[in-house]
Amino acid sequence: MFEEIYSELFPFWDKISAVDRKYICDNSTIRQYEKGTNLHNGSECSGVIFVRSGSLRVYIMSEDGKDVTLYRLHKGDMCMLSASCVLQSITFEVAIDAEEDSECCIISGHAFKQVSERNPEIRIFSLETAVSRFSDVMWVMQQIMFMSLDKRLAIFLHDEALRIGSDNIQLTQEQIAKYIGSAREVVSRMLKYFANEGIVEVSRKGVRIIDRKRLLDLTI
Repeated sequence: MFEEIYSELFPFWDKISAVDRKYICDNSTIRQYEKGTNLHNGSECSGVIFVRSGSLRVYIMSEDGKDVTLYRLHKGDMCMLSASCVLQSITFEVAIDAEEDSECCIISGHAFKQVSERNPEIRIFSLETAVSRFSDVMWVMQQIMFMSLDKRLAIFLHDEALRIGSDNIQLTQEQIAKYIGSAREVVSRMLKYFANEGIVEVSRKGVRIIDRKRLLDLTI
């Protein structure tokens, strides 16, 4: 099963030896996580995480308990930042939670590191994957530091609607606040403003976009 998964996931798979491929497969597991479970708290090398179903949230936590979402992982996405022993140049710690019931494929960090030390293709792939995620992180920081809240909220709602293929976004205001790096009360006030303007409808089930053009105008 792992051989089939990794042959599609890793561009280097056919370039490494059969022994190394077997070693990675032998040190892989499939794990189920219930919504709210913490997969990685930043203090250990949890391994390389590949999402087979569900959704994960990757975030950083301040000393006073505030957190900022760096990015989210969905089906088909992979996270290298959870494998600190592989990317030793990474000096900050991230945490990862399951945002919904999820199934993940986990490759032991130490096993992945051993094989990568023998195969430069794996090291290059690991760095390229980490760099692509840093682009996501920089986009988040740019929004928090330089964009108004209404624009950040509009961008999130627009992008989320495109991702799920629906105008009905079934997320709580607390979740939305975490995703855009704000407080629930502030998001609640802004959603109320959007609703008064006829852009969205807000209910206990979430947010429904009713005027996508005006929402898109707010993102510009």
